[in-house]
Amino acid sequence: MPRTLRLALLALSLSLPLPGLAGPPDLVLKDLAGKPHNVNEYIGQGKWTIVMLWAHDCPVCNAEVHQMTFFHDDHRKKDAAVLGISIDGWALRDKAQAFVDRHSVNFPNLIAEPEPKLIETLSARTFYGTPTFYFYKPDGTFVKQHVGALNQEQAERILAQLKKGGA
Repeated sequence: MPRTLRLALLALSLSLPLPGLAGPPDLVLKDLAGKPHNVNEYIGQGKWTIVMLWAHDCPVCNAEVHQMTFFHDDHRKKDAAVLGISIDGWALRDKAQAFVDRHSVNFPNLIAEPEPKLIETLSARTFYGTPTFYFYKPDGTFVKQHVGALNQEQAERILAQLKKGGA
C-alpha cells in the first residue's frame, strides 16, 4: 500500500470516534427547577437512552415531542428511556417550562445554554439544530445521532437496529 494512502487512512481513523471506548458524557446541567444534574445520571444506567435536544420555539419540536412521550411510556419500565435537553438557556427557563407543561412531557428535562461546543460534549458530533436525537447504549456509549423529526415508529426501528449491532 502506498505511503500516502496509509497516512490518509491513519488520519481518517484518528478523526473517527472509537466505538465502545467512551462512557456516558460528563456534563452538569440544571433541571427546570434549578437543581444541578449530571447527564450521566440518566445515560448509561443499564437502559438504552435517547436524548432529545429541543427548543421551545422549534416548530418541529412542538409538533413531534409527543412522539417521544409515547416512546418513553412504552419503554421506560423495560429497556429504554428518554432524556430531554432544552437548549433555550436559563434566561428562557419559563418558556422551556411552558413547553414541557403544554405538551405534558413525561420524561426528565434539563436545560443547557445554546452553545454548540457545550452541546457537542454530549456526542462529539457537530450540532446542527433542533430537534436532534442522540442514542446511547445501556453502558452509556454514544452510538447514533439523528437530526430532524423523529416519530415513535422511527425511534423503534432505530432502536431495534442498534440492538442488533447496526447503525
